[in-house]
Amino acid sequence: MSASAINHTGGALALRRKITSIIGWVGCGLGLALVILPLLDIVGVVTVNGIAAINWDLFTKNTGGAALGMKNAIEGTFIITIFAMAIAVPIGVGAGIYLSEYGKNKLGSTIRFLSDVLTGTPSVVLGYFSYIVFIISFGWGFSLAAAAITIAILIVPYLARITELALTQVPNTMREAAFALGSNDATVVFKVVLPAAASGVITGALLALAISVGETAPLIYTAGWSDYAWSGKFTHSPVAYLTYVIWTFIDQPDAHSHSLAYAAAFLVMMVVLAINIGVRLTVRRK
Repeated sequence: MSASAINHTGGALALRRKITSIIGWVGCGLGLALVILPLLDIVGVVTVNGIAAINWDLFTKNTGGAALGMKNAIEGTFIITIFAMAIAVPIGVGAGIYLSEYGKNKLGSTIRFLSDVLTGTPSVVLGYFSYIVFIISFGWGFSLAAAAITIAILIVPYLARITELALTQVPNTMREAAFALGSNDATVVFKVVLPAAASGVITGALLALAISVGETAPLIYTAGWSDYAWSGKFTHSPVAYLTYVIWTFIDQPDAHSHSLAYAAAFLVMMVVLAINIGVRLTVRRK
């Protein structure tokens, strides 16, 4: 083959690669735009309407009657989240410790498989299950206990898997050094391995917190709804929460209910944003 033919072939290949590269970059740009633009639109609409709806009454009055505020919903979201995390964190972190340190067996494989299945289960299915078990079978009625346990069940698999991954990143030499100094299993786990993986465990807890704040479907079946503040009872007492305000009030015919829905969406978005910033700061600190 002559030199001119080789140059012509090389030029054709280079042109083809350039065209393919341009097409690829244009496709990636369009895909990015399809993801970013709707997200920016949602965030912008919620932010503009949410900030416009923020006032002191939102934090001092309940939604009862003429829907004046969201004090009961803010309080209910906080209480449900706190109790759910109180149940889920010890169980999830404990499961993660077992999977990391002692779960190299069939039981550990089974727990991992079930965790993955539960993670992929739609939350509405879990809510319906809890409705049948807690609300009907146990006779608790719409209540804080049913809601908190349901959210805890939802986030335990995330905590367990993230904790396991964090603990597996700890070098085995640290464990071996602790055992060589005469430490027992509990000392190695709780005073050596767990502190070394603390940032990863905290990250998992924060992500679980974000999930619990933004859930709606399980709470519809378990917490119900109340126009008033939590009565202090764990059963037979419905609880208000912010995501219900978003889901329900936006369908109401009056503008004031719409403003409450936007305000609730803005508050939830800000809480989730703050949690995600906390996650990034924790990871960066690590």
